[in-house]
Order: sequence, then structure tokens, then C-alpha cells
Amino acid sequence: MKLVSLLSASRIVPEMKSATQWEAMSELVGHLVSNGHLDFGKTEGVLEALHEREEQVSTGIGHGVAIPHAYCEHLTEVNAVFGHSLEGIEFESCDNAPVHFLILMLVPKNQSQMHLQTLAAIAGLFSKREVRDRLKDAKTGERIYEILQDCEG
Repeated sequence: MKLVSLLSASRIVPEMKSATQWEAMSELVGHLVSNGHLDFGKTEGVLEALHEREEQVSTGIGHGVAIPHAYCEHLTEVNAVFGHSLEGIEFESCDNAPVHFLILMLVPKNQSQMHLQTLAAIAGLFSKREVRDRLKDAKTGERIYEILQDCEG
């Protein structure tokens, strides 16, 4: 599954305000809630699942990219949001570099196989310096979405 099939301009935070990985996950989940993509009543359980997953091993994959994700019982389809941090966020990444691009994914428990394939595709996409370079100067959700469409197309 391609990343753009999970996103839209309303699922993109072009200038995140968070300074820590925990704040970043809360900010992205809050964005999903405020845009009607996630029920407010599920926020606590989602954040708890994300924290549990992150405590196992950091989802900072290097090159300024993190893919925080968790399995959630109450979801029927994958829910995703993209965040761009201009300042960078300490995320305990494998290369110790600050994270500038976050792709947060919430996955129904019964879709683990598709989830793993999607994670691999996202990691492959963001391993390309050209993709990261094009995204770093994008200022709007619409522009970020266009760049992702172009890069995945």
C-alpha cells in the first residue's frame, strides 16, 4: 500500500510544534482527532498503544525519519498522519539524528501483514535523499501531499 493512499492534505501537519517524541505523537493524534479522522474517546488508548510500541524499540529509522505505529483493537482501517518538524525532534533514532519527518500509523489488529508491507514501502521511499530534500522546504499540507504523490508515482 502506498503512503499517499493513507494520506490527504488534511492528514498532514506541515510545521509541527513538538520538541519531544511523546509530544510529537500526541500532536499528531490530536491532529487526527481535530480533523475528524479519529474519535476523541479513543485518544488515550491510541497514545497508550503508541507508547508501548515505542518503548520496545524506537521507530526512528534514520535519515531524520520516524514511523511511530501501533496496533489498535477499535480500528477497522489504517489511520495515518504525516508530520514535518522544521526544528527536528529527538526520537532515539538508530543514527541519533533528530527526526524531521514523522509518519504515524494506527493499524487494526487484524491487518498486520499489510501493515508490515506498508512500513517497508515507507522506509524505502524515505531512504531516498531526493525525497527528503524535496519535502524539507514544503510549507503546506497540499504541497507535501503533491510531492509524496510525485515520488511514489
